[in-house]
Order: sequence, then C-alpha cells, then structure tokens
Amino acid sequence: MTAIIIGNFDGVHVGHQGLIRRACNLSPAGDVVAVTFDSHPALHTRGVCPPRLTTNAQRERRLLDSGVARVECLETTAELLSLAPDAFIELLQSRINFSAVVEGADFRFGCRRSGDVNTLREIGSRRKFETIVADDVDVALHDGQLVSARSSMVRWLLANGRVADARRMLGRSYSVTGTVVLGQQRGRQLGYPTANFSQVSSVLPSDGVYAVGVEDAQGRKWRGAASIGTNPTFGDCPRTLEVHVLHLPPNSDLYGQVLCISFDEWLRGMMRFDSIDVLVAQIARDCARVIA
Repeated sequence: MTAIIIGNFDGVHVGHQGLIRRACNLSPAGDVVAVTFDSHPALHTRGVCPPRLTTNAQRERRLLDSGVARVECLETTAELLSLAPDAFIELLQSRINFSAVVEGADFRFGCRRSGDVNTLREIGSRRKFETIVADDVDVALHDGQLVSARSSMVRWLLANGRVADARRMLGRSYSVTGTVVLGQQRGRQLGYPTANFSQVSSVLPSDGVYAVGVEDAQGRKWRGAASIGTNPTFGDCPRTLEVHVLHLPPNSDLYGQVLCISFDEWLRGMMRFDSIDVLVAQIARDCARVIA
C-alpha cells in the first residue's frame, strides 16, 4: 500500500511527524510519499505568505529523515491553484499510485481551499483510495499550556523569543543557516569576536541573546552566544545576527563559511548599556550561562 500526505510541511514539526508515523503504519514497507509545493500557495493567491521556517531543501531532508520514502514537490502555478478538489486528486493519481491519504482534521485543498476531509472521503469513495484523519499532536509548553502543533504556533513562539518551546513543537532546536561576513569588528575589540551573518535561510527569532549550537559544513560543533538585534549600545545599526563561538580553535577563520545556528535557550532581551565595561561584563555572564 502506498500512502500519501499533502501539505506545506513548513518546519516539519511534531504534528507533521505524527502524520508520517500514521502513514507509515498503513504502509509497513515504508512506501509513504509527501506531496508538497515549491512555494507557498498564499504567495500566489494573496501576494504574501508566512515567513519560512525551512528552505525547500531543509524541508525535504527532514521529511525523509522522518520516514517518508519520497517527496513529490509540485510547482505552484496559477493552473495548479485553479484546480477543483477532484481535479487536484486526479492530478496526484496521474503521478502517484496511492491507496490512502492521511491528513489532519483541518486539511483543506483545491481551488480557494474549497475541499476538506469530507470532500476527500467522497472523492476517495469514487477513486478507490482510503481517507485517514489523524489526530492532532498536542504539545505541553513550559508554562503548562497545551497547544496543538502548528507551523503558525512555531512562528509565534519564535516571534516571542520562546525558542525552548519551539524546540518542543519541532522535536529539535530551531535552526537557521547563513554565511559569515565581515562585520564592524566591535566584538573583537571587546574581547568577544563574533561571526556576523548575511542573509539567513529562514525567519529569525525575536531580538535578544540566546544560547546556541554552532555547526560548520564539516560537522564540527561548538556552543555559542547569539545576539539578534540592532546593537542599541552603539546607536542605530541594522538588525543582524552575530554569534560569539565559544572555544573556537585559535586562528580559526570563519569568513565565507556557511554555519548552522541552532537556538536552544533565550538568555535575555536586547539592552542598551551605559558603558562598554558594563556591556563586556554582561557578555561574560551570557557566555557563562551558555556553558553552565
């Protein structure tokens, strides 16, 4: 039996992973296909879409790591988005010989999101596939609140600096990748050199200081203290991500390297300090908390 799951799967959070497990239970041979889109449909229908939690390549890798056998990525075109629910399923059947579709209760598909799980069941009865509606996956946050896993909730948590709760919802620390570029070199002058990043792969958490993991392309890993913000102590600066990498070997050159930054814990908010000495003392305390 081949089972499919359909969605944007941004972040591949524990709810998505629950769908995959349910689909894998139907297909013990592991013949599960994830159907997704090369760009978010809302970008084409409304001209704007939610900020991305994963790139397409990251999403595919995480879907495969979570148990799907293949990812079928559809080109998001006006023609595709104009398909009625039945025509959309017909298109999928022309590409994949599936016998079951596994989705959550809030699944919508087809032109203007006109189809739901009841529509899917009706189409399945005619087109000879089974529709399985999986339960939501609830996540207990640090404050005791129980919420259903949603990409929108991950974004909200990140926007509020709650990276530890985002980790609970993703099943891993939230991470971004970026290329190290030359910055103002203020950190070096303060005794805490930082890796400054150009464009990063996906949305950043809210401004603040975080305990992070750092990994390079060779798989070498370090701990670090990351700052996201506008460096208010030094005046009006662009919003940037910069990371002080702890225990980096002497004479290491990170310029031009692509690093993965994983956000583990919020340490404090962005602050303006009255003097450089006070700032340096606070950075020392931040670094101590990272390795505590």
